[in-house]
This record gives sequence, structure tokens and C-alpha cells, in this order.
Amino acid sequence: MIIKAIFSCAIILGSATAVAQLQEPANPALSQISNFRQYSETFASAGQPTAEQFSTVRDAGFERVIYLAFTNNPNAVPNADQLVKSLGMDYVHIPVDWARPTTQDFYTFADAMRRDTDRKTLLHCQVNARATAFSFLYRVIYEDVPVAQAKANMNSVWQTMRPGAISFSRCWLRMMSTRNAKVVTGLRQRPVTERCKHPC
Repeated sequence: MIIKAIFSCAIILGSATAVAQLQEPANPALSQISNFRQYSETFASAGQPTAEQFSTVRDAGFERVIYLAFTNNPNAVPNADQLVKSLGMDYVHIPVDWARPTTQDFYTFADAMRRDTDRKTLLHCQVNARATAFSFLYRVIYEDVPVAQAKANMNSVWQTMRPGAISFSRCWLRMMSTRNAKVVTGLRQRPVTERCKHPC
């Protein structure tokens, strides 16, 4: 399937093109956030910011924070929703199971983004793996970013993950081979709902 080939290439591509077309953050302090990636003036993704770094995010003009992981993660910020709201930003939580990402997870994220496309948004998870995967799909499907550019941006994070984590990519390939892919490739493909059998 075409989308599987696209995503596989994103993981195995050499690092020479890994940071193609990324913007430099206007505020250099944003670069201190784990795996921070600035895609446009209004959209960035990252790993988990610290409590203090959420203030940096606010000071950089971000208006919305979307979190894609679970609140019981060891490095999650306690009461992040209250903290982000107290800083005057919107907070959206979409808990995505790393071992079982679904198309519904992606569309819930996309719906939130499409409700206000001009709202400056930070999408984050723990290490920017979930977030770059969702960013890849969103930018290709809704923002007409070339697949090669979007996958190079995603690969800049995925290639740095520990070797054992690459096996997790099979779970994500399954998610990306469903209705999301049809929008990009024009293919009609069978949704995959079974739990990934790999040791995610």
C-alpha cells in the first residue's frame, strides 16, 4: 500500500534531508523543549514541555495546546490542563494509546485544528513521536504540504528514537493504512481495528 511505503521511507530515510523546511522558532527558548519542531507561524509540535516551559510557549504567542498522550505518563506535568488554562491558552487532551493508535484519534485532533485554523497551536506528546506522526498526516491532508517534506520533518524525530522503538512503527503503519491514507492516495483500504500484536 502506498501510504505504508511513505511511512516506512519516513523512518528509514537518511538524516541528510531530515530537517527540510523546518522553521527556526522565533523565541530561541522554544528550542529547549524536547524535540521542538516549528512547521509554520501557527503550528509546532514537541515532546513534553516542563511546567516552566509552558510559560515560554505562552510567551511565544501560542494560544492552544493539544496533548496526545496519557496523564499518568512518568514525565507528564501534573495538572497540565489547569496550568495551561491559567496561562490563558486553550487545552485539548486526546489520549492516544501508543500501542493502538486509531483513525478516530487522528480525526479528533484534526477536527480540533479545523475549528480554528489560525489559532497558534502546540501539539505535543512525550517525545514528539505521536505528535510528528499526526502532524505528518495533518499537513499532507489539510495543508497540502508535499509528502517528501512532511515525512522528512517527521523522520527528524523518529530516526533519533532508540532502536527498539522502531518496532512500534508497525502499529502506526496500521493506523496510517486506513481512512487517513485514502485522502492522500485515493485508495480504498480496509480499516484495521485489531490490537497490534507487536511488543509495543
